[in-house]
Amino acid sequence: MPRNKFSLSSVPSYFTPKFLAFIKFGITGVSGLIIDFALTWTFKDELNFNKFLANGIGFTAAVISNYFINRNWTFKDTQAKSGLQFTAFVGVSVIGLLLNSAIIFSLDNLLYLNFYVSKAAAIIIVFFWNFSANYFFVFKAQKKENSI
Repeated sequence: MPRNKFSLSSVPSYFTPKFLAFIKFGITGVSGLIIDFALTWTFKDELNFNKFLANGIGFTAAVISNYFINRNWTFKDTQAKSGLQFTAFVGVSVIGLLLNSAIIFSLDNLLYLNFYVSKAAAIIIVFFWNFSANYFFVFKAQKKENSI
């Protein structure tokens, strides 16, 4: 009778390429989150910029950082033309920014939640849009799942 053995060396075999990409995308997102929140806070609270402008600055810096990390680590896609790919990544991110801002506006201005609580909620919601659009459109990972 075969025995089921569990070892740490067998753990990677349980993860599909899509799941690993999702985890890496999340880790990359955390680095973007730190950049985003640090710059948003600096521009909003220290330099007294409008909160939506500050949000845009933080978001933009995070997008640029995340593109390079996702291209080289998450999706390992160095074959595609980086200019076109970056443009597509920015397009997906702009849609994400619009969603992000709409959620923040709704939670902060209409439901009167704390700005940073609203921003955190927006980041979580928009994460799923960003991963899906980047996985299936920007980096086209479904065609090269074995390389992730």
